[in-house]
Amino acid sequence: MAKPTVYIDGESGTTGLQIHDRLASREDIRLLHIAPEKRRDPAERRRLLNEADLVFLCLPDDAAREAVALIENPDTRVIDASTAHRTAPGWVYGFPELGPGQREAIAGARRVANPGCHATGFISIAAPLVQAGVLPADAALACFSLTGYSGGGKKMIAQYESGEKAEELYSPGLYGLSQTHKHLPEMQRLCGLTHPPVFSPIVDDYYKGMAATVPLHMGQLAGGAGLARVRQALEAHYAGERLVHVAGPGFDVSGKLYANAMAGRDDLLLVAAGTEAAFTVTALFDNLGKGASGAAVQNMNLMLGFPETEGLAAE
Repeated sequence: MAKPTVYIDGESGTTGLQIHDRLASREDIRLLHIAPEKRRDPAERRRLLNEADLVFLCLPDDAAREAVALIENPDTRVIDASTAHRTAPGWVYGFPELGPGQREAIAGARRVANPGCHATGFISIAAPLVQAGVLPADAALACFSLTGYSGGGKKMIAQYESGEKAEELYSPGLYGLSQTHKHLPEMQRLCGLTHPPVFSPIVDDYYKGMAATVPLHMGQLAGGAGLARVRQALEAHYAGERLVHVAGPGFDVSGKLYANAMAGRDDLLLVAAGTEAAFTVTALFDNLGKGASGAAVQNMNLMLGFPETEGLAAE
């Protein structure tokens, strides 16, 4: 049986390079490559997009839409790492752990939208709680999410790694202050929320790793639920999962949680900490792993019928 062919459109970008690194040594697929001088050649891109069994789009939003329009082969399957299709009709959201049937929907999909990095953290916390009836859909929520600078792509990486780095880049930088961040639509829709959360993303002077935190108070929850009930709901939702784990009540939260604790891995750890009445839930993961390329490869594995964690780094 012929190996499935895979093409990465936008292979030279941060996410594209990370996907390539995860696939380069795989012997169960055949990677298609575009010659460097033809990366902007529409005819060559069209040929490869239609020749591949599965295509990763690692492009800006408009370019991703244009790439989809170039695909005429009904058998070509697509995983889009951009924001362009995350809430679009006909696209399946690529977070297999979202809920019942999501993994099967991804496996059978022709078009899959890879989740945003910040959105992955928020959704991993809020969606199971809404589904379990612990968190009302109309709850007023907030999320602050700390990321390494690699999440900003090549331009931001160059700024942080420059020998003449601007003084302000040595400190955390808050952004998205207008509450129009591009991840908000998927954060709201995939969690089934009436309103989007108040979202505070923060970039800091380290390469990769993410800590997305949702603060909660007993008054926001249904039926007087508190920390123990929230942890129980998360544990029930993710029972048996290999790429999302919930820290148990014995997890040591007396010190600090570092945002790069899961750097280099493709799984995600949820840590709930505080008092029974007031607490936080933090998703720790690699913004380039479960927050981007690792998630994309996980989705590819499902779509092509490979073991779900093949080629991924997780315990």
